[in-house]
Amino acid sequence: MEKYALITGARHGLGKSFAIELSKMKINTILVSRPNHGLQEFCTELKEKYEIDSKCFETDLSVYQNVIDLANWVNQHFDLFILINNVGVGGTIRMTDADVDYLNNIIKLNVITTSVLTHQLLPNLLKQPRGYVLNISSLAAYLPIGFKTVYPASKSFVYSFSRGLNQELKGTNVSVSVVCPGPIRTNDEIMKRVEKGFFGKFMVLEPEFIAKKCIRELFLKKADIVVNPMIWFFIMILPKWIKIPIMTKIASKEIS
Repeated sequence: MEKYALITGARHGLGKSFAIELSKMKINTILVSRPNHGLQEFCTELKEKYEIDSKCFETDLSVYQNVIDLANWVNQHFDLFILINNVGVGGTIRMTDADVDYLNNIIKLNVITTSVLTHQLLPNLLKQPRGYVLNISSLAAYLPIGFKTVYPASKSFVYSFSRGLNQELKGTNVSVSVVCPGPIRTNDEIMKRVEKGFFGKFMVLEPEFIAKKCIRELFLKKADIVVNPMIWFFIMILPKWIKIPIMTKIASKEIS
């Protein structure tokens, strides 16, 4: 069978850029997104423009059984050599204003979906001559942030999970990479929130740039992919008693 790359959250933003970048490299794709977001049309566009195969699977990955169903379908029908866990959700809100569904959705998509889908597809990846996993974390993984709270914690899980699994798979044909981008220029709503902070315009990156660099370094088996060195360095060198209040103040302006 022909080999495929699976991308979750593939209809918009960074996921869409990953799909286009891989298609340019003549790599077949399996694109996953929620229903009624034009995924089938996007797959057709990729097939016609880049002369590759592109399958679509529309589902809500915040539902646990849907994650299992997706993995079973892929394992039964495709040889998978790239898995990009891009789907995720965040937000900025006071903890006292957040309802349980808001918190639960972040944990389910960012933590459970990422780890369970990787677990279910790993045997497929291990059967291939070479396999790659790319998980999308966040610069928020490196520090707690008030008014975001659960989101940074969930991205810390993604980072730790990725680095640990990469070590576990040393000596196999599968490598695991993780990238921690900051804000990404995806839609007007996100840009309005981000640019309220002083550092916003310096942190925002184009999804096309991130996708291109990630794919290049994924194939180099780089465990930790850094796409914004300036902000990464800023976060690394500042002590927590300085950077946590700074980032919390920036987040507070998003909800003011």
